[in-house]
Amino acid sequence: MPSSSGFGGVVATFQHRNFRIYITGNAISLVGTWMQRIAVGWLTWELTGSGFWLGLVSCADLLPAVFFGPFGGVLADRFNRRRIMMATQLIALVQATVLFALTVAGVITVELLALLVLVNGVVIGFNQPARLALMPSLVPRDDLSTAIAINSVAFNLARFIGPAVAGLLIVTTGVAGAFAANALSFLAFVVALARLRLSAEAESGAGGGRASVLEQLGEGIAYTVRHPGIGPMLLLLAMVSLGVRPFVELMPGFAADVFGRGADGLAMLSSTIGIGAVITGVWLARRGGGGLTRLVLLNALFVSLAIIAFTATDNFAFGLLAAAVAGMAMVATGVAMQTLMQMSVDGAMRGRVLSLYGIIFIGGPAAGALIMGSLSEAFGLRLPLAAGATLAVLIWLWTWRKRKAITMALEG
Repeated sequence: MPSSSGFGGVVATFQHRNFRIYITGNAISLVGTWMQRIAVGWLTWELTGSGFWLGLVSCADLLPAVFFGPFGGVLADRFNRRRIMMATQLIALVQATVLFALTVAGVITVELLALLVLVNGVVIGFNQPARLALMPSLVPRDDLSTAIAINSVAFNLARFIGPAVAGLLIVTTGVAGAFAANALSFLAFVVALARLRLSAEAESGAGGGRASVLEQLGEGIAYTVRHPGIGPMLLLLAMVSLGVRPFVELMPGFAADVFGRGADGLAMLSSTIGIGAVITGVWLARRGGGGLTRLVLLNALFVSLAIIAFTATDNFAFGLLAAAVAGMAMVATGVAMQTLMQMSVDGAMRGRVLSLYGIIFIGGPAAGALIMGSLSEAFGLRLPLAAGATLAVLIWLWTWRKRKAITMALEG
């Protein structure tokens, strides 16, 4: 449990130099990332006007984590995690620069856009496990849950600030301005990573011994599946990520076709999700630990019900309210679940287990966006998303029945 609750725990966490430097650089980079995501979605819609292409481009951004994330987890358990992160951030900087140049030159096509987004997706697959596994090295164990919550606040502030700035840039300079800003933002994170003072043991995994990459990958999957707490919780996360979370990727279509709005409406919806998420993140940072399993389960239900409500209306104000509730519940689910896993996982398996968490959190929405985007061509955007949220509620019911055993395994 954290050393203290309330803002005292937050202040104590920020007193750790490495965490303070890391979160500053990461926050700047995240703003750029969200700017680019909004710009990519809007550019895709401008080029095609197709829900299928929206889903496909989102899939190209997020789905590669499903294939490369597990190998990234093995690398995070074998090698220096900070160096892995620096290499991937530099590659992402180059990707954003190329995207900017092609857009300014007026030669960008939806096929080129999807290809460049795919490159970024591969980078995310290798970056995510190292990023998650590095977190316990930045703060003492007692402050870990608060640090994860603060990191979530930074992520969701970026979700609020990034779309707002992206909307302004799209109106004033076009989507190319958002791509240029994202490229510049990566530099801040690279500099921050270079300034961290970590021991070789703290920033590196346990090594691979004589085991091959595939053997270590198999060990990580087997450990996760057999764990009485981590396994069921990841199954619930998978269904929520696949059936509920894609509403973020499909938001340009909802803004335009369901609510009859333009780029301003898209920015408002995306920012509203971010506001709700920030409120929850601040509450979690002040809350401290304890009762996290129940927190995950309740909020997994709330986010599913909120999205069912979101798909049932074409009233923009009600849609904003449902989006805010979904953002709040989504963050509570993700932060509490990641904290539980960081606290309960075997240290030698950390990178691999968290890679599975990461690929579900990232790859699930990508696959869901592709499926729902494809179905939207025949059924519209609402029905596929409502069906996915309903399936998530059914999986939640199964998980809720096992809550006592899960809680014992994760919280003792």
